[in-house]
Amino acid sequence: MRGTLFIVAAPSGAGKSSIVNACLARFPDIALSISFTSRAMRPGERHAQHYHFVAKDEFQRMIDAGDFFEWANVHGDLKGTARQSVEPQLAAGRDVLLEIDWQGAQQVRKHVPDAIGVFILPPSREALEERMRKRGQDTEATIATRLANAREEMSHYAEFDYVIVNEVFETAVDEMCAIFTASRLRRDAQAERHRALIEGLLAKDAR
Repeated sequence: MRGTLFIVAAPSGAGKSSIVNACLARFPDIALSISFTSRAMRPGERHAQHYHFVAKDEFQRMIDAGDFFEWANVHGDLKGTARQSVEPQLAAGRDVLLEIDWQGAQQVRKHVPDAIGVFILPPSREALEERMRKRGQDTEATIATRLANAREEMSHYAEFDYVIVNEVFETAVDEMCAIFTASRLRRDAQAERHRALIEGLLAKDAR
């Protein structure tokens, strides 16, 4: 049975990565795709753990070679998901999660129309700015750019299947985990997963 593709997007500072990591600790069988980026590594980040960090010319080479499942220019930096990180795992029946932005999500839906999209919102614009500053990873200029772009990013929430407001972190984690569980209980998925059981239960000569 083909795996399910989850897309999780949010404006910078909304807590997307923290929520995703907490949920994947509960669902270790969901594969997190590690994106490629052309931006510089931030303090505390590790190559191939947080991102695959590559130079812009290498990223462009990969674009030209058709290596990306999706890619986008985000705040002046190139970010993308390699095809090899997604397609083989879905074909093998494993669920895959993408942490991407709304531009990448639009591209993914063209390839996988039944992908499940989740958008994370902050409880307020003030809370968003406060979280950006608490990270201590960005310059004032970068924070200003991200805040200016946040409104445009959040305007695309309606393109997603589910919306989570990250006001209380533990609640947001529970809500995202509930989405994972519910997706696995969909009728078509359960019918495929338990085909033999259902056929036996519905057999005319069953006792």
